Amino acid sequence: MVKSTNNRAWFFEIPALLLLGFVAVIPLIMVVNRSLHDVFFQKSIWVGFEFYENILSTSRFWQTFGRSLLYSAIILIIEIPLGIAIALSMPKKGALVAVCLVSMSLPLLVPWNMIAIIWSVFLDILEKLLSTIGLDFDWKLNAFHTWVAIVLMDVWHWTSLVVFLCYSSLTTIPAAFYHTAAIDGASRWNVFRYIELPKMRGVLLMAILLRFMDSFMVYIEPYMLNAGGPRRSTMFLGIELGEDVLSFNYSPAAARSIIYFIIIVIVSWIFKTALDIHKSDNKYGKKTTDANE
Repeated sequence: MVKSTNNRAWFFEIPALLLLGFVAVIPLIMVVNRSLHDVFFQKSIWVGFEFYENILSTSRFWQTFGRSLLYSAIILIIEIPLGIAIALSMPKKGALVAVCLVSMSLPLLVPWNMIAIIWSVFLDILEKLLSTIGLDFDWKLNAFHTWVAIVLMDVWHWTSLVVFLCYSSLTTIPAAFYHTAAIDGASRWNVFRYIELPKMRGVLLMAILLRFMDSFMVYIEPYMLNAGGPRRSTMFLGIELGEDVLSFNYSPAAARSIIYFIIIVIVSWIFKTALDIHKSDNKYGKKTTDANE
């Protein structure tokens, strides 16, 4: 007898699809439509891809694009290893677990628009302390010092996210793995390389993706700290988009946001592909292990 297939359960997906269409698909269509028209005194004029061509043909866009990529690379190089190191050093049980988790969550609880205000106070104090020992730290007018300040601010704010992702993965490792490694005389590096790092690989890919998207489109923190200065040295893609919006250049801003959206989608697809390869490798490795046993 042929078993019939009942697909009526898919009807339960309709509310989620409607909500997704309302909050994502419809606004995206409106932004795309706005990027193809120039609005002048409530009159919409079709301009096609003119705004896209104007943005992509300027050296200013590519300089800002390279600056944003450099900033994201610096953030990932610092926060991913630092988050792993902190997660490895945190206790797995005991009263200190709650203390560590609460302490690490505090930076994430601060509102984004307050981060720059808090750090402007920190940086002023640091500038005065360094000046007492003869060191110059002009984070307002020196481009390099401003970059250092913004990177420190981001590391303080977002490293906790990487820590939580890595720590949640580390706590799922059975204690028997560590006991076996101790019996075999494995070094601390080998334990990390062959036990802990493979377990964290999936969450690390997710952490890299989340931190790349956030840092690549960063806006509030650097803008409120120094407004893209000095001399546009910290002008990132998100700040330029914000300038268009504040100047009521909504059509160019829509085109710029679509360009950024496409970049993020491409990077997300790359990370999604890497994550799928990781899952398939784990599945294949598990099957091979079971077959050998």
